[in-house]
Amino acid sequence: MAVIGYARTSTTDQNIEPQLEALHAAGCDKVFSEQRSGVDSKRPELARMVDYCREGDTIVCTKLDRIGRSTKDVLELVTTLKAKRVSFKCLNINLDTSTPTGKLMLTMLAAIATFERELMLERQKEGIQAAKEAGKYKGRKPTARAKADEVMALLDQGMTKQAVADRLGIGVASVYRIAASK
Repeated sequence: MAVIGYARTSTTDQNIEPQLEALHAAGCDKVFSEQRSGVDSKRPELARMVDYCREGDTIVCTKLDRIGRSTKDVLELVTTLKAKRVSFKCLNINLDTSTPTGKLMLTMLAAIATFERELMLERQKEGIQAAKEAGKYKGRKPTARAKADEVMALLDQGMTKQAVADRLGIGVASVYRIAASK
């Protein structure tokens, strides 16, 4: 029976060390860590951790939002762990899914994390709109359209749309849009 930790930051600017220290202090035998958005449900180290754990193990994180920002994703993870007979603990709120109260708390807290994320996105959208109205926000430069001539030349050479996208570092949907517009 192992105690396995999971640490995550969204960006390289954030310091992951406090999480790692807390997990080691909590007795974690092994810690999986990564720098990925919590919204991203396809996190490689999270997947490795789930694959690594065995019946009787305990997964530990420092805060619930380190596991995920979506209620659905957090609950799916805990359901997966439960099927493997692995318990889940969150240090900052003393959450333990091996108890009925812990299961209830997890559902409520995951919903709050989703609510907080939605509020943040709403504030971000409002800020972008205000910046646009003030003429301070122009948006992202259209990188794919700037490569339209290269896209068409490569397509004319017989390359597949996916191969063109890979070579030019643009999305395949952009290649389709450019090809359709010519």
